[in-house]
Amino acid sequence: MLKYAMIGGGPGAFVGEVHRTALALNGQAKLVAGCFSRDLEKTRTLGAELGVAEDRLYATPEELSRLEAGDIDFAVVVTSNEAHYPNVKACLENGIHVMCDKPFTHTSAQAEELVELARDRGVFLGVSYTYAGYPMVRQMREMILRGDIGAVRFINCEYPQGWLAEMLETTGHIQAEWRADPVRSGGTLSLGDVGSHIEYLVPHVTGLKVTRLAARLDSLVEGRLLDDNGTILTEYDTGARGMYWYSQAATGMVNGLKIRVFGETGGLEWFQEDPDILHHMPLGESARKIRRGTPDLTPGAMAYSHTPPGHPEGWLLAFANIYTSFCNTLVDGEAVDFPTGEDGVRGVRFMEVCLESSKNDTAWIDMT
Repeated sequence: MLKYAMIGGGPGAFVGEVHRTALALNGQAKLVAGCFSRDLEKTRTLGAELGVAEDRLYATPEELSRLEAGDIDFAVVVTSNEAHYPNVKACLENGIHVMCDKPFTHTSAQAEELVELARDRGVFLGVSYTYAGYPMVRQMREMILRGDIGAVRFINCEYPQGWLAEMLETTGHIQAEWRADPVRSGGTLSLGDVGSHIEYLVPHVTGLKVTRLAARLDSLVEGRLLDDNGTILTEYDTGARGMYWYSQAATGMVNGLKIRVFGETGGLEWFQEDPDILHHMPLGESARKIRRGTPDLTPGAMAYSHTPPGHPEGWLLAFANIYTSFCNTLVDGEAVDFPTGEDGVRGVRFMEVCLESSKNDTAWIDMT
């Protein structure tokens, strides 16, 4: 059983509990230390609820990193965005493996510094892009890799939500308040929160690299300081084209992540709200559904499946799969397939280029 510490994820936080639940489902690691809040009393209160010993609850991430180095196997950083960089850095400087929530950092320079620091210290660094953990995303990836749809021509990926269709950030809503704050969020709202998932998912599934893009970032809700909607045109290293749309002001939408990939001999479509089905549209044949848990699955997709066919698997198990790969890496000492710090660097650079393009009237910008 590995031992981990958590930085962030205190009372009222959303994602910290998600990570803790996923790690409990994963079954490979136990929470033994924490700095859950800037308020030590809140850390102590939550630590008592979680069964963490009082002498392993800390006032600052720096104190935790210094005193827990050598005793814990890894740390999980789930603070608001502005604290990712200093907290991950403190862990890495003390030789602690880290899983950080996305988006990785505010700037690509910060992200590159952390990746280099992890290399220098010989530790592993991950970024929790959840959706790579779904079995049917793995199925899609492996089908494209083995040539089931031929060379990719076009990619369409969208991620609409509707929870910010109103100005929640002015009502005391904790999650909306910090995400909509330009200082704390890093200059983007929905691009960092949901657009970053699109950026990671497309190259993960297709193996293609974005070479240039043109982005329009909008604030659809009057008075909002940052983007809540965006459309992005993309070009890839193979000559393929793509179009992304993300939004958190799409009234009535819940969590509509969808990816479609069209190749010379077929297409594939996966929808996160119906995650056990992958649609396959072969050229000149009837469309078909591939179901999770059936003999049609590739070995990688089958390895990510936990429940019998017909018993839906969901988001928390996808999260747990990410942690399984990360924990296996720590145990074996060799990198297994999980989202890395290098992926985080690319994601932050993608956001920077989108902002630059949007500020320049949706100009095409090279991804350098």
